Amino acid sequence: MDRFLFPKWVNTIVPVLGALGAIGALYVVGMVAFGASPETTDVGYQPEQPLPFSHKLHAGKLKLDCRYCHNTVEVAGHAAIPPTKTCLNCHSGADANGVVNTVSIHSTSSKLAPIRESQATGKSMQWRRVHDLPDYVYFNHSAHVRRGVSCVSCHGRVDKMDVVTQVKPLSMGWCLECHRHPEPNLRPPEFVTKLDWKAEGDPLEVGEQVRKELNLNPSSNCSTCHR
Repeated sequence: MDRFLFPKWVNTIVPVLGALGAIGALYVVGMVAFGASPETTDVGYQPEQPLPFSHKLHAGKLKLDCRYCHNTVEVAGHAAIPPTKTCLNCHSGADANGVVNTVSIHSTSSKLAPIRESQATGKSMQWRRVHDLPDYVYFNHSAHVRRGVSCVSCHGRVDKMDVVTQVKPLSMGWCLECHRHPEPNLRPPEFVTKLDWKAEGDPLEVGEQVRKELNLNPSSNCSTCHR
């Protein structure tokens, strides 16, 4: 019986197939490594920011509503990172004539020099995201906050943090657990940004009531987050 002989042209594609296989393996390893990186899953992740900003002072002591700086959370998928002009509403520096607004707060502070430089140059501040999901994960802020999921559920008590730290794993299992049993994380929508809110009575009963009133049935289908 004659042995089967591959045609000679096969020799030209073997290296190509090997290269494609190696690239594919590296791609998979890279995706898994990124998905499991500190930026996405590590509780305690605390990146260094271009200047010190205390949520404990602004959201805690001064009681600024989360939506003042993150003003798209109710209407868009992404929570806006505040532009320089938002900071300057309170911390405006000198005008073109060198006159400092007398009602400004710490307008000449050295700590706010990067903000004044951003204003002068027009270059955006390079804030670093603390909660940064992989690109292959779809998450819509408005779909959550408008249905009674508080900022606290995902971000913790940022009003007690001088430096914002990741307090939840943001893993697929963690998200699925909430979608399957959302009651512990639900509150009346008008209190989603009231970080120190406490339920009157059993929190689970309040969550169940909110779920019924809003007719919530979170999907756990893969396509919900992987589109």
